[in-house]
Amino acid sequence: MNSPMAVPILGPSQARIDLDAIRHNVALLKEQAAGAELMGAVKADAYGHGLVPSSRAVLEGGASRLGTAFIREGLALRAAGITAPVLSWIVTPGDPLDEALEADLELSASDAGLLDEIAAAARRTGRTARMHLEADTGMSRGGSPLAAWPGLLSRALELRAEGVVEIVGLWSHFACADIPGHPSIDAQLDAFDQALKLAEQAGAAGSHVIRHMANSAAIVTLPRARYDLVRPGIAMYGLSPIPELGDFGLHQAMTLVARIALAKRVPEGSGVSYGHLYHCGGETTLGLVPLGYADGILRHATGKVEVLAGGKRRAIAGRVCMDQFMIDVGDDPLEAGDEVVLFGPGKRGESTLQEWADNLGTITHEIVTRIGARVPRVYEQRSSG
Repeated sequence: MNSPMAVPILGPSQARIDLDAIRHNVALLKEQAAGAELMGAVKADAYGHGLVPSSRAVLEGGASRLGTAFIREGLALRAAGITAPVLSWIVTPGDPLDEALEADLELSASDAGLLDEIAAAARRTGRTARMHLEADTGMSRGGSPLAAWPGLLSRALELRAEGVVEIVGLWSHFACADIPGHPSIDAQLDAFDQALKLAEQAGAAGSHVIRHMANSAAIVTLPRARYDLVRPGIAMYGLSPIPELGDFGLHQAMTLVARIALAKRVPEGSGVSYGHLYHCGGETTLGLVPLGYADGILRHATGKVEVLAGGKRRAIAGRVCMDQFMIDVGDDPLEAGDEVVLFGPGKRGESTLQEWADNLGTITHEIVTRIGARVPRVYEQRSSG
């Protein structure tokens, strides 16, 4: 991999986003999907990577559709001039349904009551609602339980006959696709096949209706789950959906960097930060890194993760504060303005996001989506080969 173009840090920190890495990852997943269409999940500000620039890279990488959790995310894509099909799958009371239909967003419903609300918006706007019907096949989160599924299909067909609803998708979601061999996986696939059969019998399926269930983990491990369309999320950003199986050739897209705000010598035994959880073993140099839990650096990261400063990894020394944390560099040189790399692809010896997740007892999804709005996203073009 070639070195990225040097981007100066104009503020205290920045998240550098490698758009070529996103394109690479999407192309890789598209190939893995073996002919299935690809809907890129760009919810939650594209997993913290920036909604609009990342969405454009996702489409350039080979996705034909985008998926968001909420209508406001879909509307933001439309406001940015993105015209690709967009599914917004969580609809709540009071959502701007008229605006969603006028923006040609596709919506999801799990019960007849919500379908009726969307149909009312379709009547008001004169726009046919393009609907994906979600079946709960065992996650017990969103979706219609199979016992209620025939009723949902029936109401959708009534509204289709009226001309206010078009059924464009049938879908579900895995609970344990990231746990290979989990018994729920086959059980959910069987349940989804049953839901599809009921839809076909009712006249709600057909070649124009997209069947989709596979998330990132299912794309790389479950050929049976690909159906007509796959919905990668975390893998598009270069983070493994099943870390114990490797990185699948994905390239991490985010690098989080900051500048040292203050470097100072302190005497042996100095207690550092709130609670004095850390004491200096000798006279030493401390560096202040201007990122904290308000920026998404977990408060319990104290002593558990390492950052790269002065060519060496350094543990966080003392409690992470709202806006800052400290590192102990001993007698190594450190000055205000020096760059610190919190995490990146690992090419320079820095920690990766997966290392952070493992050390903090969480998943990479949580870390990247926590990086707050105070941290500017800076978009780079790299060679990901």
